[in-house]
Amino acid sequence: MSESELINDLQTRGMRLVDPRVGHESRRGGAGPSDHKAVTIGKTTVMVPVHTAPAFESPYLVEAPDPTGASRVLRDGAEVAKIRFPSRPRFYDLSTAEGIPYNKIAVLHSRDVLATTVLQTCIRYESRKKTCQFCSIGQSLAAGRTIAHKTPEQLAEVAKAAVELDGVKHMVMTTGTPAGKDRGAAILAESAAAVKAAVDLPIQVQCEPPEDDVWHRRMKEAGADSLGMHLEAVTPEVRARVMPGKASVPLEKYFSSFEAAVKIFGRGQVSTYILAGLGDSAEDILAMGDRLCRLGVYPFVVPFVPISGTPLESHPAPSTAFMASILRPLGEMIVAAGMRSEDIKAGCGRCGACSALSTYEKLKVPA
Repeated sequence: MSESELINDLQTRGMRLVDPRVGHESRRGGAGPSDHKAVTIGKTTVMVPVHTAPAFESPYLVEAPDPTGASRVLRDGAEVAKIRFPSRPRFYDLSTAEGIPYNKIAVLHSRDVLATTVLQTCIRYESRKKTCQFCSIGQSLAAGRTIAHKTPEQLAEVAKAAVELDGVKHMVMTTGTPAGKDRGAAILAESAAAVKAAVDLPIQVQCEPPEDDVWHRRMKEAGADSLGMHLEAVTPEVRARVMPGKASVPLEKYFSSFEAAVKIFGRGQVSTYILAGLGDSAEDILAMGDRLCRLGVYPFVVPFVPISGTPLESHPAPSTAFMASILRPLGEMIVAAGMRSEDIKAGCGRCGACSALSTYEKLKVPA
């Protein structure tokens, strides 16, 4: 099994841990790769589900680390790989002057990415009729693992420490959608400006398409290096079913916003996140990927992971074969369009830990 195939299989099936305490804290609830743990396979660090229903029945079992820090991954008793767990970030041990632990303000994703949800509340999440069925943004807040609003000053303080203590290379700022026509762009611009004033760190900001495209330039001028506007699902039927509130923003609004944003940030520096396995066919996702690539938008496709406590917690994860049928041709498509994950300045596509997509890209990168 190749590295691409192994990563793909681990991310769809998850893994069981002999000792769940191994490695720094796994992600539970919140935005981003929830119910996952970061692992390094060879030189690639990825997020693999460990707290999901598929993971509890996964054929992959991870042993406790040996004296060198490596853990064997077994399938049916046979070793298929050796992995390592990133160490606990040192900035996690610090707190603000007000006593707020730094890891309630921002957390480490993968091995060198700082991530934060600036607003841990969302107008979509607060309504059963509007909420995205896969979202767990409110879970970590309810559990006391984060705070509702991270101020620009707090984000700057934590980002500086994460760079100095743990060598963080880039930062992701996402947000729940607030009321207002800017869709969170205003608070992201304010936050990016504060971080850039404190430390030289590439930043991706993520929000729904602002009503006025002028916000793309404002976020860029504030210090954002790249922008994510996430589709999640690609067909109107699936969008209406799994994210009824967000589906009120039509696909054509996304595309007009993508086009305006690419003019500001550049080709490959605007991206979107697509969850494969919610009901869109592989053909639908690849057709959307082709349209996005032609615009200069990086289509970051990840396997849907059912998160405990959400309406879709019992929804099956996509099969390994389904993901491969998307990621292999999509990787070729991205490279043919002159875009690669490693060329993105900051963000989910640059990190790549939630999908095997970047490893499929490399299969077609010329020597």
